[in-house]
Amino acid sequence: MPTVQAYRGRTLEELNSLSMNELMRLLPARIRRSLRRGLHPETRKLLEKIRRVKAEMAQTGVQPKRIRTHRRDMPILPEMVGLTIEVHNGKDFIPVEITLDKVGHYLGEFAITNKRVVHGKPGVGASKASTYVPLK
Repeated sequence: MPTVQAYRGRTLEELNSLSMNELMRLLPARIRRSLRRGLHPETRKLLEKIRRVKAEMAQTGVQPKRIRTHRRDMPILPEMVGLTIEVHNGKDFIPVEITLDKVGHYLGEFAITNKRVVHGKPGVGASKASTYVPLK
């Protein structure tokens, strides 16, 4: 028997049919607070663009060009599931595929902003002591 993906006991179809107030009761407190305080105008524009792309996707059946955004503080809502959104991490745009598991998080949580530091070998002009490289 295949498992049905759900968010807090609700399937994707049920989540999409909920009003915003009913949906907010299911989301974590931090997301609820940011939605209650109202969305930033840039975030509203992104949400409208997402709705346009979803409508276009429903007509043609294929996903158009990916949506790019700098809005890392955008909450992931159920209507965004199925899209790939490229989120800016300060240097590049990181593609984030939105699944039902990511609902209730922020876009920025999935585009990491720092890399692991990997130190190289000492360069030209380095002191004699810094040329020591341990063998592993």
